[in-house]
Amino acid sequence: MFDHQCTACRKRQLIFSSQITGMANTDHGIVVSFTCWCGADQTMVTGNKAVSSSKVTLAA
Repeated sequence: MFDHQCTACRKRQLIFSSQITGMANTDHGIVVSFTCWCGADQTMVTGNKAVSSSKVTLAA
C-alpha cells in the first residue's frame, strides 16, 4: 500500500496491491502502473536506478 496524488482527479489516495496493473524495471527505476480509485491509469517511478552490467566490478 502506498499513497499517490492522482493526475486526473487530483485527490491523494491510498493505493492497494489489488489496484496495481504492472511493474517494469527500467533505467530510471521501477515503474509501477496502477488504476486510481477514479478509474484513471497512473504510473509511479520508485526504487533505485537500474545498474548497467558494464559498471559492475567483480572482486578477483
